[in-house]
Amino acid sequence: MIDRVVVIGTGLIGTSVALALRGRGVRVHLDDPDPRTLRIARDMGAGEELGADPGPPADVAVVAAPPAAVPAALLQAQRRNLAQVYTDAASVKARVAGEAERAGCDMASFVPGHPMGGREKSGPGAARSHLFEGRSWALCPTPAASAKAVEAVTELARLCGADPVVMDAAAHDRAVALVSHAPHLASSAVAARLVGADPQALRLAGQGVRDVTRIAGGDPGLWTEILGGNPEPVAQVLEAVAGDLSAAARRLRQEGGAGLEGVRDLLRRGVEGRDRIPGKHGEPSPAVPRYTEVPVVLPDEPGALGRLFSEVGEAGVNIEDVRMDHSPGQPLGLAQLSVLPETAEGLVAALRERGWSVHV
Repeated sequence: MIDRVVVIGTGLIGTSVALALRGRGVRVHLDDPDPRTLRIARDMGAGEELGADPGPPADVAVVAAPPAAVPAALLQAQRRNLAQVYTDAASVKARVAGEAERAGCDMASFVPGHPMGGREKSGPGAARSHLFEGRSWALCPTPAASAKAVEAVTELARLCGADPVVMDAAAHDRAVALVSHAPHLASSAVAARLVGADPQALRLAGQGVRDVTRIAGGDPGLWTEILGGNPEPVAQVLEAVAGDLSAAARRLRQEGGAGLEGVRDLLRRGVEGRDRIPGKHGEPSPAVPRYTEVPVVLPDEPGALGRLFSEVGEAGVNIEDVRMDHSPGQPLGLAQLSVLPETAEGLVAALRERGWSVHV
């Protein structure tokens, strides 16, 4: 059992790890070169400051630093004997592991890791104790890693609510290029088209462009470093995406709509690929949608969303997912509640009885 953990780096990921562990009764000590960030994480209840005298080694130390900073931070932590086992949370693994070994880190006690949870916001103020609930947590142990170290980091991921997935570092980097790094650049490319756009056009922005560009709000400095640590796999995915888009552009320009069937093929493959993304709790995405959407008009006023959630609970229905669609220029929005199909009819009736405007 893990009793005490040291978290080095109190940004979004480190503070979220600390909050999750604190929620499971684990003692957490925090360390960060930025005293302001450290104080914010401490005041949020993420743990106590480590201080100059770290005491006896903790069970695990988590290095939650950008990829380029991990090897040096890991080496310093090991020299201070902060823990029996060490892991990191950087989003690239092969380069981090290789540089850590070259720096002289003890690789037997180190298990490279990557929790697959995040937000477009950064800093301890954006941290959430549930950030990793139901998410995968990649573990990429090197051949030198001890079984004890792998077991401890696996337990740490589970304590944070995540699903540990053991994989090779190079395979991890290819995977995140496909599902995280290249999508971020693609999102940024779409968002960049909006710079200098006609304000009248932007007033028409709906949920589609908001969904596509949401992750483009990430910190450019951090993402430059992430992409620099995984350049070749990301470039390969981008080249394939660019090829599809270039082909679609050529087909759209063909006279008389002659190329539309090729565009339709891309759209079909898009649906097929989207359907392969695992659903809730990592379940395979079903051929038939598992949930029914119940759209509820939501006034833009304090407490409205909380009241809606409370009354859905009073109706005995669990919200499986939720999406907010905003109405530009209007004091309201649309809450799209995803619920089990068998509960939808009763929920609609219950909400209408309570005065909600429900559209099905």
